[in-house]
Amino acid sequence: MRQRPRRSLVVPALLCALVALGGPPTLSQGADGSEGPEASAEVARLFEEASAATQHYEEGRRAAALQKTKAQKMERLLERERREIAALHNDLGRIARAQYRNGGDIPLTAQMLLADDPEELMHGQRAVWQADLALNNAVDKSRRAEKKLEEGQRRATAAWHSLEKSNGRLASLKQSIASKLEEAQWKLQGEADRSVAAGQCRGAVRLEQPEFRVTSAWVPPVETYELSAGFDSAGERWAHRHTGQDFAVGIGTPVRAAGAGRVVSVSCGGGFGVEVVVRHPGGYYTQYAHLAAVAVDQGEKVRAGQWLGQSGTTGNSTGPHLHFEVRLTPYLGSGVDPVAWFAERGVRL
Repeated sequence: MRQRPRRSLVVPALLCALVALGGPPTLSQGADGSEGPEASAEVARLFEEASAATQHYEEGRRAAALQKTKAQKMERLLERERREIAALHNDLGRIARAQYRNGGDIPLTAQMLLADDPEELMHGQRAVWQADLALNNAVDKSRRAEKKLEEGQRRATAAWHSLEKSNGRLASLKQSIASKLEEAQWKLQGEADRSVAAGQCRGAVRLEQPEFRVTSAWVPPVETYELSAGFDSAGERWAHRHTGQDFAVGIGTPVRAAGAGRVVSVSCGGGFGVEVVVRHPGGYYTQYAHLAAVAVDQGEKVRAGQWLGQSGTTGNSTGPHLHFEVRLTPYLGSGVDPVAWFAERGVRL
């Protein structure tokens, strides 16, 4: 899957402008006389919320993983410190046992009187005392280190569990938004299907476009996608061969102009369902089909990356996707391979 940097959806007012090919648009209005952009606007808003929720969830998941790793590292250090303390205790025990074997319960004064070399005895005793002191200091130091490690491990574990709990809430929020988005997507699709069935196109609802920073004259028609059916491939849904490149995306995904040009047609009937065709300088045309909504009018100039509408599954379509064509004329049958065409212009799909 090709991943593109996702820009935020600046406004949630997004809906369909569908103009009959070769003639003026026939507007389909809701029962209240409005053109009903609510479903499209809700999809755009929920796409933004879903993107933000996913970002927060992923940030929380990564933070929790880091804290878990830190807690596990602290646990390993703590276990090593405990082993070192146990080893020191063993050394101290060996010294104590050696002292008992050498002198037993006999007082030091008596040991000196009985010793063949009292000075050597005192020297040995001082060495034992020094060893005792060093071991006691080492044990105290290790215990302080152990206490510090225990506190660090406790904090790291608490932070990890707190992040896990927070991430659980984020996951629930993410799922809730996803459910609402799915409902809004199919509501939008239902409106588009009714428009296509009635042969009436809804008028354009103007969008406050997101801020584009396109550095290339050409861009893929969607930002995040997975390629599905390719150009010239066989399929039972097509009378001959597949005439374009399909991009697997969800209903309501913003569809953008592949390059600068002028909209030559916006229509809502036939096998392609709701579609837009754009003429580009140099003689090429691009087609965007199976849409759920559009946001441009026939004759309108567009720039590379500008939203043309929202993807859907209108017309002869088995599921949500964008059908995209590059043509030598505005008409079906003059298509060229979009992947190769983009590659010639420095864009890899």
